[in-house]
Amino acid sequence: MAHPQRRPVAPRVQPGELADKLPASPPVQGAPPETILQDFESNILPHTVGWNHPGFMAYFAAGGSPEGALAEALMAALNNVGLLWKASPAAAELEQTTLAWLAQWLGLPPEWFGMFHTTASEASLHAVIAAREARAARAPLDLNKLTIYTSEHAHSSIEKTMMALGHGREACRKIATDDAFRMRPDALEEAIVRDVAAGLEPVAVCATIGTTSAASVDPVDAIADVATRHRLWLHVDAAYAGACGMLAECAEHFRGVERADSYLMNPHKWMWAPMGVTAFYTARPEMLQRALALTPEYLRSQQDPRAVNLMEYAIPLGRPFRGLKLWYLMRSFGREGYESTLREHLRWAQWLADQVDADPGFERMAPTLFSLVCLRARPADVVEEDLDGLNERLMEAVNASGEFFLSHTRLNGKLTIRVAIGNLRTRETDVQRLWELIQQRLADATGA
Repeated sequence: MAHPQRRPVAPRVQPGELADKLPASPPVQGAPPETILQDFESNILPHTVGWNHPGFMAYFAAGGSPEGALAEALMAALNNVGLLWKASPAAAELEQTTLAWLAQWLGLPPEWFGMFHTTASEASLHAVIAAREARAARAPLDLNKLTIYTSEHAHSSIEKTMMALGHGREACRKIATDDAFRMRPDALEEAIVRDVAAGLEPVAVCATIGTTSAASVDPVDAIADVATRHRLWLHVDAAYAGACGMLAECAEHFRGVERADSYLMNPHKWMWAPMGVTAFYTARPEMLQRALALTPEYLRSQQDPRAVNLMEYAIPLGRPFRGLKLWYLMRSFGREGYESTLREHLRWAQWLADQVDADPGFERMAPTLFSLVCLRARPADVVEEDLDGLNERLMEAVNASGEFFLSHTRLNGKLTIRVAIGNLRTRETDVQRLWELIQQRLADATGA
């Protein structure tokens, strides 16, 4: 973690290389730690991607932090399993306390019930389970007719939730977006009315604050109006951008979240916790309890209003001591530390966006609301049909440098390079160097 630049951010390896280096049979006798660590250095590390590298700007950052690594070590050493309060009072109470602290920072309703999940996908799965239960509590529900609604730019986990619950991908309606890639409330209204007229059973709508492709922000307040009118569960996915709820200047992006029935954000993204920490909140925890509470005799315990048994609100029984990780990080950074770093990332992203806008050989493909810049090269002498191939080669050339790792998406059908700033080790000079390298590699590709 101290010297991530000693290796390329993305390894120059081919599929199967590591597997071919490893023995085909497991070890019979144990090895001393020195031997294992030497093998780790020589074989494993060269095949890893530098998620904690300052040049990692692909996907969304999840590079962690030294503080998070220490907290992870403490958690592993204790190895507490927080299925019941009595199984680990510290795990149960620290989870509730840190999530209450986080809610204060994010401006979320203090009465919301919070719990951790491993990923946003897992949290969204529980949101839909609760939504389905809430609908069934009002009247009999035909599960074969159930539908939910989300933006065409929402994360694929919303569709996968419907697949996992047996409703099928087609039961997730993808709602059209506007020219800023935001869900259109009028299109949502039309889809719901159409489905109700067809005898279907709408149960939930998922709005996104910070979509994966473009970091767009759905109009949560207007979507909440539609959800309220049709008595639908409103789930808000702020996995990436949720940390910006701490910033007063970002308040407009979060308008209406207090009207949600459930909400999630990922501290393992822009708060630099180790992977596996998703904060999930709900205004209606009794629906999760109604759907998922099942306590066998060997796990029965004395009831106390302050003894929260989190296994009653989720599918997993075993729960890692995740509260310890977020507690340590919040103690270490403090709100001021988080806010200052988030503001720097936002500033650098805006600087890069300004460079793109000022260069006639490039174009920005989406508004830059947070720290994601969506761009593509568009030289005057290259025809539209060749731009996708040019930008793919440009991205590959930047990645081949070993200095940076970028990823792509498609916006309006066009291949788009994503620059996602969010790593704790990234500095302004890294962003400046990336722009310089992008320009150099474009000149190399076009012979300019």
